Amino acid sequence: MTARRVVAFGGGHGLSASLRALRHCAPELDLDITAVVTVGDDGGSSGRLRAERGGLPPGDLRQALVALAGDHPATRRSAGLFQHRFAAVPAGVPPLGEADLAPAATDRRNPDPRDQGANSQGAGATVPGAERASIRADGLAGHAVGNLVLCGLMEMLGDPVAALEHAGAMLGTVGRVLPMSRQPVGIEAQVRGVDPAAPDEVRTVRGQHQVAVTTGRVESLRLTPPAPPACAEVIEAIRAADWLIFGPGSWYTSVLPHLLVPQLADAIVSTSARRLVTLNLAAEKETLGLSVADHLAALHWYLPELKVDLVLADAKAVGDPEPVERAAESLGARLVLAPVAVTGGTPRHDPAALGAALVPVLGADR
Repeated sequence: MTARRVVAFGGGHGLSASLRALRHCAPELDLDITAVVTVGDDGGSSGRLRAERGGLPPGDLRQALVALAGDHPATRRSAGLFQHRFAAVPAGVPPLGEADLAPAATDRRNPDPRDQGANSQGAGATVPGAERASIRADGLAGHAVGNLVLCGLMEMLGDPVAALEHAGAMLGTVGRVLPMSRQPVGIEAQVRGVDPAAPDEVRTVRGQHQVAVTTGRVESLRLTPPAPPACAEVIEAIRAADWLIFGPGSWYTSVLPHLLVPQLADAIVSTSARRLVTLNLAAEKETLGLSVADHLAALHWYLPELKVDLVLADAKAVGDPEPVERAAESLGARLVLAPVAVTGGTPRHDPAALGAALVPVLGADR
């Protein structure tokens, strides 16, 4: 059977969930997976590295690589290393290699592994009690190891695609990770009601992180520069693809930016590949006030020529399916409902359940 070539667009945790789901499909469908990652992140460790060293923000790229990491114990350990985030160290703790390294100091340097790399925007593990008041200055605190590795590889090799291929080999990735552009971009939005005291005032909010956490309603989105050059390897992958997958993820800062790169938009519209949109399970800060149907309308607003074949959503998250069906039909798509969320807790996609829902979709012949 010929491999089905799938290109998944996004960034951060949403793209990671999609890639893990595709990993569940890969053995059954023989998928050839390419992840295309936004390059607008300016928060947390990625933002610091971008400001201090230049180049692409590595955090979302790291997340995609880890999601596709191989299953060999060595590569799984390497994936864990990429996710490990350096904690802030209390001022009284001697640097590694000094004196006799008391056990308590060692414990502080090795926080619970379940907390490591949990949040790509995090600033490192917190220090309990009074010790918070005396944190030693530490340039590593808050950085994920994988971010530093990718930053180093990009500087050493001089090309982010070559750096990602090398990192992928280190992790034994089942698939390929590419940036949407070889140059970083800025994200700006016109937002109504940023100031609660002036709910009708529209202001410009600059930066991916600020747009993601805005409390107002995003009315329009743009990239700076407005026409960044698309990664050539991404264009090739789109032209050769059988399926393009958009979402889940932060709609304004991870999904829509791909449609704002003119060369990417042209390739997405002109390819013979089928297109699938996976909807989110809950609104985020940046999309508060948007209905599920509004998310689909936003795709049409930013790329009117876009036609979609299928929209995949969780029945419980959708609620009344009729307006979502109408929005899907306006894009030329059919709505498919499936239980794809984890049970209980924070709304998150279950990779196994999402993968199970994708198998009959991606495996169907035209």
